[in-house]
Amino acid sequence: MSEKKTFLCYFIFFEKLSNLILPGYGCNPFAQTGRSKLQNQRASLNQQIIKQMRLRAGAENLLKASSNNKVKEMVLLELSYCNSNLQLLMGQLEGLNSSVEVYQSSQETANIPLIALGLKETKEVDFSAPFKDYILEHYNEDGRNYEEEIADLMDLRQACRTPSRNEEGLELLAKYFSHLPLIENRFFSPSRQTGIFFTWYDSFTGVPVCQQNLSLEKASVLFNMAALYSQIGTRCDRQTMGGLEEAISSFQKAAGTLHYLKETFTHTPSYDMSPAMLTMLIRMMIAQAQECIFERTALPGIRNDFFTLLKMAQEAAKVSEIYDHVHQYMIQTPIKDNVPLFWSTMAQVKTNHYRAVAHYFVSSALLDHQLGARDDEDQQEKSLSQVYDHIPEGRSALDILRKERNESKAHIRRAILCHEEALRVYSLCLHLNKLEALQDILRASLQRSVEKSSEDNNEDEFTDYMEAPDIISKTEHKAEMDIAVTTKVKVIDFFQRLGPLSVFSAKQQWTEPRTIHVSPEDRDLGFTLKGEPPVQVVSLDPLCAAAAEGLKEGDYIIAVGDTACKWMGVGDVMRLLKDVDEQGIDIQVVSMMDSNSAMPTKSATFCGNLPKTYSMICLAHDETEKHPKTNKVSKKSSFLSWGIKNKLKSVSTLSLPTADQSGSLPWNKPCPSFPSSSSYNNDSLQKLKT
Repeated sequence: MSEKKTFLCYFIFFEKLSNLILPGYGCNPFAQTGRSKLQNQRASLNQQIIKQMRLRAGAENLLKASSNNKVKEMVLLELSYCNSNLQLLMGQLEGLNSSVEVYQSSQETANIPLIALGLKETKEVDFSAPFKDYILEHYNEDGRNYEEEIADLMDLRQACRTPSRNEEGLELLAKYFSHLPLIENRFFSPSRQTGIFFTWYDSFTGVPVCQQNLSLEKASVLFNMAALYSQIGTRCDRQTMGGLEEAISSFQKAAGTLHYLKETFTHTPSYDMSPAMLTMLIRMMIAQAQECIFERTALPGIRNDFFTLLKMAQEAAKVSEIYDHVHQYMIQTPIKDNVPLFWSTMAQVKTNHYRAVAHYFVSSALLDHQLGARDDEDQQEKSLSQVYDHIPEGRSALDILRKERNESKAHIRRAILCHEEALRVYSLCLHLNKLEALQDILRASLQRSVEKSSEDNNEDEFTDYMEAPDIISKTEHKAEMDIAVTTKVKVIDFFQRLGPLSVFSAKQQWTEPRTIHVSPEDRDLGFTLKGEPPVQVVSLDPLCAAAAEGLKEGDYIIAVGDTACKWMGVGDVMRLLKDVDEQGIDIQVVSMMDSNSAMPTKSATFCGNLPKTYSMICLAHDETEKHPKTNKVSKKSSFLSWGIKNKLKSVSTLSLPTADQSGSLPWNKPCPSFPSSSSYNNDSLQKLKT
């Protein structure tokens, strides 16, 4: 009985432990959250897509090689079957990209949903064997001495596949991104391939892309940082001022990260990171930031004031204009072939919705605020003239003010038409129909405009009816791209024991370490040292004992006796050598080899393109990868949360329509430290005397 109780206690302990998050090591990939379920489904679809592409590639090769008509008929049938399956899988992947409700705030019931980017999926990478071999061959050290550093790197990359949706997750991705240039300089030589393949899946098509260099890895991590910023923005509570501020900041940082990706990695083979697609994504993030800015302006309540209503009309027109540009970009070839229909439909719905809101505010300004004797006629005329794109010929802003009912009817009628168009477009998209909150908001907005139209039913006023002019878009706070500071995180090199990166890198070539026995002659070792770590031999006496042992000018001293000194400056090495007796001491040195600047080898890129045969090299790449036996478990940080503050509006305020019909809601591991060499001057020469 005691053994059973002990086993049960251990089982409960590890079950609880599996749900935790340790700082810096991501979240539990098996956690049953809506977001993790989507990512697991995405990973499963990616595997099914690559399987079908393998079958299709084999069928196409057989079709080319065979001359038997019967075999060709069977192969064509198989090809049509594979293509049909691929289309179905692409449709399912589009459905995952359309599942925006799981990314919204748990308190979100009264705002139009926002679109978040899904994280790109990748395969596991085993750095162990290639890095150990490279350390042995290139750095002439035993790679087994660096197993712990390699394991830490692999743990960090594994954690980046499932980052938590908060600042810790962003810091995790930024930390790995900052390590990649160090890893590249240490192990990725321009004249030699490491044999490590980095495979990432296109977030829109599921097509895998495989490269042997780190460009794809860096670009994909940046993309996931932008995606995580967008997910943080969508989960913010937009019923609070703090939540809206964070949402605005997150979307602007998402846009800035995507812009940095576009400008830095211009030849990424994955289509979701092509310049055209990144441009569209940047515009979409900016549009969502501008939408949140409009909601922030309206959150405290909109004063039922002539000038305030005109200002809000132009703010709404600005949101409509930006979404219209996004929609027009989404329907251009070739973007429209890969962007989910849900996204372009949502942009079209928001274009019409916010255009309708703009006309509603102008109508309210004209209908509720008739020009009176105490009003500043000139000021109102000037403000109204700045709102219109153009005023119909034969009319002036003053005429519109004095015949405010006619123009208000025209604006409210156009608002109703735009709301009806938004509902019509909404009904055409299957995935959009699942968003009941959006439908409730659209219907509530239409009902509000209909009620405004029925406030005055004097038909005689329509005798001079004209179409309402367009409203000029204008905003006091324009959404801008913001480069996240987290993309520039300072990290400690995992492999700094190999020596200073300025010397001991993959680009440099050295001789094998040589042991030189040095002994003083008349208190003089026969050479001088200079430089920051590692120190270098200069001014070698060709007749000294060290020169006879094989010491050369330009050699780097990497060890004195049993003490490694790759990170030691001149002063530290001098202290090791100053007490050398007549028997002398052994030092280890390496010589820099002449490296002819050979042309860097191009890294092979294997990517799948649906209309073409998938590369057999990538398809032959083993999908089954061994998981590490031991994984570092992370302690789970609680998600950010904000309370909802219901604000009661006074009679003199207006609120944006919401889906809430009650009316209560308003619109490392620490690395060993190495001696610092900052106190030594590169130009200083020290004569060694014993």
